[in-house]
Parts: sequence; C-alpha cells; structure tokens
Amino acid sequence: MSTDRGMPVKRDANIQDVENDEFPILCETCLGNNPYVRMIRVPYGKGCKSCGRPFTNFRWKAGTDARYKSTQVCQMCAKTKNVCQCCVLDLTFGLPTQVRDTFLARQQVLTMPIEKANRAVYMQEMEKKVLPPYRTLFTEVNATLLRLARKKPFYQRNLPQLCSFYARGCCTRGKSCPYRYSSHGGILCRHELPHDPNDPLNKQNVKDRFDGKNDPVAQKILERIKQQEKDEERERKEVISRYLIKG
Repeated sequence: MSTDRGMPVKRDANIQDVENDEFPILCETCLGNNPYVRMIRVPYGKGCKSCGRPFTNFRWKAGTDARYKSTQVCQMCAKTKNVCQCCVLDLTFGLPTQVRDTFLARQQVLTMPIEKANRAVYMQEMEKKVLPPYRTLFTEVNATLLRLARKKPFYQRNLPQLCSFYARGCCTRGKSCPYRYSSHGGILCRHELPHDPNDPLNKQNVKDRFDGKNDPVAQKILERIKQQEKDEERERKEVISRYLIKG
C-alpha cells in the first residue's frame, strides 16, 4: 500500500510473531498411553487463554477409550510457567501452579502482569531469553513438593465424562454415546455420580489455574495439606505427653 506521494505506509509494526510449532508441550498423562497417537495440527487455530495471542492448536485422542483433548495455552506461556499446554499443570511435579508456588521460595516465583498490554510486553521479553525461566529456577526442590508430586501418569483423567442421561436412566444412545457409563460393570459408584452443581470444583478455568489464583483444585490440595500438618502436630504432642507421663 502506498500514498499519493509514493511513500509506503508502515503497517502492522507492533504485530507480534505468531507461533508455528510442530509438536505441543504436554505431560505424559495428557499425551495418553497410545504410542502411535495422531494429532490434528491447526496453525493459528486458537487464541491463548492466558495472553490471548494466536498459536498453533493441536487436537488428539489421548488413548483408545479416552476423550479428545486440545491445547489451551501457547508454548511461550507454557515455557514461562513450566506447565502442560493442555491441563496447565506443572510438568515437573504434576501439581497446580498455585500449590507449586506456595511451597517454592519467594525468589523462585515469577509473577506475570494481569493487564493484557503489560502481559504482551512481558511475553516479548520472555521470548528473548534462551532458557525457560522456571526451568532455571528449580535449583532447590522443596521436600513437600517431592512428596506431593505424582510419580506415574494418571490416565483415568483422560476418560470421557459421565453420561448424565445414563445416571437418570434415560440414555438411548447405547454404544454410540460419546460419554462414559461406568467403569465397574455397568453400575455407577457413589464417587462416579454427578457432582453437586454448587461444588467449587465445577468452577475451574484455565486462566485461574495458569495464574495460580482462586484455583479450586489447588485450594483443595492446600487444605488437605494443612489438615495433615495439624494431625501430625496433634500426634506429636500426644507422644510427648505420654512420654512425660511415663517418665
């Protein structure tokens, strides 16, 4: 495009480079147990749920009986926080970022800007660095994180969601139903029944999990850890009191 004077107009000077990757950053659980997994690759197929930039989207079936999964955040955001592009859990420990950052030292936690404009500038600065920030900061691993870390992949997380119509006894789709009936001989167990709609776990979203704020899964884990610490402290006091009484 040119003006009447013949000078070209400078356009799109501030448009950021768009990712064009060949393979996503995934944890072993999200990748699935099929070694011959096939993926659908869509360049510029989705906007990152963290920074909003378009990125190459991947979609695949994580196992024979699993559901289809897709990437949610761009690779730069995943590298910055050291998380999986699909489940947005930490790649090293398999925990939510809120749990990981709680037990890491303060100098090891990276805080990303909340505003979109500031976050875009922050991501541009991160792209200039060779090594992902969280990879270089894991010099001292917290003992609690090692205890909480998931040692093996949890493939049951990839199973389809339960069929609510089958739970009410009115599903007519049979084998063609894309949802799961049950994994225990056709009988729904108590923990497999549909959850309470007011349950905080039903209000999960990718952005809160990535930012490590108001994540219901992380809050549940932290509450469980606090309860365990209280129980251990109570048992320790009981042992000390018994020892003093016997002495």
